[in-house]
Amino acid sequence: MIKKKTLLTISAVAALIGGVYAAADYIYKLSSVPHENPEKDDFDPQITMGRAFVREHKKREDIFIESFDELRLHANYIPASSDSHKYVILIHGIWTNSEYCGIYARHYLERGVNCLLPDLRGFGKSEGDYIGYGLDDSMDIMSWIDYLITVDPKAEIILHGVSMGAATTLMTTGAKLPDNVKAAIADSSFTTLRAEFAAAYRILSKALIPIPLALAISRGIIMLKSGFDINDVNCLKAVARSKTPTLFTHGDEDTFINPQMCSRLYEAAACPKQYCMILGANHIEGVVKDPENYWNKVDGFLAKYAF
Repeated sequence: MIKKKTLLTISAVAALIGGVYAAADYIYKLSSVPHENPEKDDFDPQITMGRAFVREHKKREDIFIESFDELRLHANYIPASSDSHKYVILIHGIWTNSEYCGIYARHYLERGVNCLLPDLRGFGKSEGDYIGYGLDDSMDIMSWIDYLITVDPKAEIILHGVSMGAATTLMTTGAKLPDNVKAAIADSSFTTLRAEFAAAYRILSKALIPIPLALAISRGIIMLKSGFDINDVNCLKAVARSKTPTLFTHGDEDTFINPQMCSRLYEAAACPKQYCMILGANHIEGVVKDPENYWNKVDGFLAKYAF
């Protein structure tokens, strides 16, 4: 009888361990293994046209640098048609690559701004086997800033990020940046990675375990496999340290990242700041749903704080 109880206990513990391992493996693959959605899944034809614009641009160059942890990072670079010391670093979101930002590059090039479009680690032609969610990525962006200043010491640089790229932008502005960095645009950032994971997990069809346990599992497996703590991806703390003028923008019908997160980021920011909610826009749709309003706000902000 004792042996039977012991066997049952061992079986129960083994099943629990196996269940936690399976959950951890599922969560990690879902959240942290880089993959890129097919181009056919672009939410608007203008995004697809923007990709082609980058890919087929006659002046496009491939630029490579080495990250702080010895990864080979790639960026597409498109110079303005005339000599200019103005630069924008366009930072894409999750499950895509730098070509996604072609729709933004077209506008900036028309304004005479040189465009650098980095592939975040693990995406496009950049090395990396995990999604950084803006933490390691922010250090990579600082390396790209250093690259531009090395090439052009007179560079006047702005950062423009969307979704995870917006979080990367804000994490970057939370660091000490050179005076060459004039301003930043954060389009649809989350507040903290922990809060975004919790929100995303609530809508998962396979969300069978309590959210606090899922977050604990996520934190542990990402720390083990990716080497960073999700609690350290905190854009609220970053903007509270920032001195970089920042435009916070979001779509009021965003179902992927709660628009209230934009309000919280704006309120927490210590830097010169502006706020723009694009009505009727879902996640990062502002640039196509209401382009006139979107670019008027961006251009007006940059005229005041950058160039």
